[in-house]
Amino acid sequence: MKPVMQPMPMPEHNGIARAPTLWQGGWYRYARALTSPNFGARPTGAQIDLIVIHSISLPPGEFGNGSVQRLFTNQLDWEAHPYFQGIRGQQVSSHFFITRLGALWQFVACSDRAWHAGQSCYRGRSNCNDDSIGIELEGIEGGPFEACQYETLSGLCAALLQVYPIAHIAGHEHIAPGRKQDPGPGFDWSLLQRSLALPPQCFPVSN
Repeated sequence: MKPVMQPMPMPEHNGIARAPTLWQGGWYRYARALTSPNFGARPTGAQIDLIVIHSISLPPGEFGNGSVQRLFTNQLDWEAHPYFQGIRGQQVSSHFFITRLGALWQFVACSDRAWHAGQSCYRGRSNCNDDSIGIELEGIEGGPFEACQYETLSGLCAALLQVYPIAHIAGHEHIAPGRKQDPGPGFDWSLLQRSLALPPQCFPVSN
């Protein structure tokens, strides 16, 4: 898998280098870009005001093997593991993926609609893909996450808060209750809240 975007060089003005912008066309400067074909346009007038946090590992509990990246780019070998037969043919994506080592990948521009939420409803609105940013953490439902993952997640959320009217941060379990359980009780919501200095009402009531 070859990244299609590299960090932008620092532009110059009157011979003086300027600090590069964090965003270019919905792509984050500090993420390794790998374009997914699984995305679409957001509805006209959609307000990107929700961040949805997920957990994922393929196969479950196995990390760092590139399977998540292959899934999001429709390159996963369905015969490589028996578990893959249960998700065979799925075409899904997320805007971002954070590995156990804290590395950040981006698959879909934030201005576009990634396919991460599925059937969902939150803050009185359905179809959360329409107006949310999806972030996948490498891990298992209910399991703990690494300190470096929280550090990367916090930095990414802070960058998103600078350019989008984010008013809510929730888990997949909160937007699809009964259908999804990730990231689960192993995720430290209070840590994320403190790191972003956001009020409690920005987070799920149960947390």
